[in-house]
This record gives sequence, structure tokens and C-alpha cells, in this order.
Amino acid sequence: MRSIVVAALFAASAAAPALAQDKAPFTGARVEGLAGWDRVQNNGHDDGVQYGIGAGYDFQAGGAVMGIEAEASDSSTKECAGAQTVASPRLCAKAGRDLYVGGRVGTVVGGKTLLYAKAGYTNAQAKLTSDDGTARTTLGKTNLDGIRVGAGAEYAVGSNAYVKTEYRYSNYQDGFSRHQVVAGFGLRF
Repeated sequence: MRSIVVAALFAASAAAPALAQDKAPFTGARVEGLAGWDRVQNNGHDDGVQYGIGAGYDFQAGGAVMGIEAEASDSSTKECAGAQTVASPRLCAKAGRDLYVGGRVGTVVGGKTLLYAKAGYTNAQAKLTSDDGTARTTLGKTNLDGIRVGAGAEYAVGSNAYVKTEYRYSNYQDGFSRHQVVAGFGLRF
């Protein structure tokens, strides 16, 4: 009896590492920090820095991955015109927070790299201000609805950590659009 128990314990301990390796690297809940280049366009363009956080959940079946995701970000992108005087007030349009929810599909290449495409709904805020040198006035904020599409690559750097890079294009109402290239670092749970 004792030899059967010892054999069972040995078999279980030998199988445990094999079971741990069976977990697909692109499965489960994830959170990430993002930062990168941001270009907002509407009758001209301005560049800035985009930064934010994201979360999602991925399902992996063989080499195929499908997931859902959400993101909240902000941007330093701002375009101004005018001399900041009473005769020529300085008018500025600043990109505000950007909310996104969508999905992604991809394929695993080489066991540690995920190549994917994404699409979803995005809602960005724009803020218009006026400064005549004596007073700064907020003229209004507007929310712009749109769609986002993109493609990226994610690389597993450990059992739970990953790095990624992504290009995305957003098309909003009222002729606004946005190009972004971001990098990120994330953790899976």
C-alpha cells in the first residue's frame, strides 16, 4: 500500500509542471498601461502623446485568440490659433479623454507572439478654449462618437507579463479622425 501511495505522489508531482505548461499564454483577464503617438485631424492636424489604461479578457483555442477589451485614455494633442490678445484671441482645441470598447481576433505565432486585428466603438471628448491675454474661457466640450480599427503584436515576456505595440485608426463624427501608434506593458491573471 505504501509503495502505491508513493508512486501516486510521484506521478502527481511529475504531472503538475506539465499541467502548468498547458495553460495558453494568451488566455484570461488582463490589464495594461499604454503610451504613444497621437495625431488628431480635422481641417489640419496636430501631434501629441496618448496615454491610458486598458483591460480585457482573451480566449485561446489552439493558435486562434478572440477577446473583448476596454480602454480609457487621454492625450496632450492640442491645436491653437491666434495671438492671445483682445483683438486676436487665442483659440485652442484640445483632445480630451477617449473611451473605447471592442473586440479582437488573432493568431499565435511561434508560441509567444500574438498578431491581432481589432475593431470597436470609441467616444472622444474635445474641449475648445479662448484666451485673450486677460481671461481664459472654456467655450465648450463636445463628445464625438466613432469607430476604431487597428492591428498589433503582443509578446509574452513571462508566464503573466507581456509587451505590445499597436497601430489604430479612429473615425469620428463631424469629420474628426485619429491615428495612433502605442506601446504597452500588461499583466494577465
